[in-house]
Amino acid sequence: MTGSLVVVGTGPGKAELMTPATAAALERATDLVGYGPYLDRVPVMRGDQCRHASDNRVELDRARHALSLAASGRQVVVVSGGDPGVFAMASAVFEAVESGDPAWRALDIRVEPGVTAMLAAAAEVGAPLGGDFCAISLSDNLKAWTTVERRLKAAGEADFVIALYNPASTARPHQLGQAFELLRSIKSAETPVLFVRAAGTAESKVVTTTLGAADGALADMRTLVIVGASTTRQVGRWVYTPRSEPGARS
Repeated sequence: MTGSLVVVGTGPGKAELMTPATAAALERATDLVGYGPYLDRVPVMRGDQCRHASDNRVELDRARHALSLAASGRQVVVVSGGDPGVFAMASAVFEAVESGDPAWRALDIRVEPGVTAMLAAAAEVGAPLGGDFCAISLSDNLKAWTTVERRLKAAGEADFVIALYNPASTARPHQLGQAFELLRSIKSAETPVLFVRAAGTAESKVVTTTLGAADGALADMRTLVIVGASTTRQVGRWVYTPRSEPGARS
């Protein structure tokens, strides 16, 4: 096959946070496929490029369309925000490969990494991910809420710093509050909690509070929420998690 497919992450928003490898892939592409607002972030590279925008909830359909274009000989780029491998399009592409036309497995498919939301959010406030951490999506569109609760409980009991993706939406206004209630039964009320909205953009905004006082109404789908570990601490306006725990060898 002469076509190819590259899945890219455009980063959190600022053009400076897009990698040169992603910019090069976008420049070479004949077709750009992605969620409309993410495609809007990409400047027009060439007049002959085709853009294929779609809704946010049709990831598999989008992936299949991109693979079909590549199989026909096109040089396709699938555009994600952040990093394409973190709750984004890379997984959808490979799921479509697994269940789709066997010929797609012979395609030239690559993934170019990007700066994901939790890394951009952490950089806004210091180093809250300096120790062990995990990422959990609060969306129950693709998994049961009971699964989310089980993972939150395990992460809380293991004392991870937890980066919460997809914390709230119009359809899911209460789930972040439920997540906080579950974590309050495990973690101290004084655990630092960070709400970072539009991280990595000129409109970024940070709210620093505690688990005891955290209000889920502060978050929307552009917010990344970080719940600290028992070792996470605040120094002035900065928040960080030490790499070592008390009593450990230096």
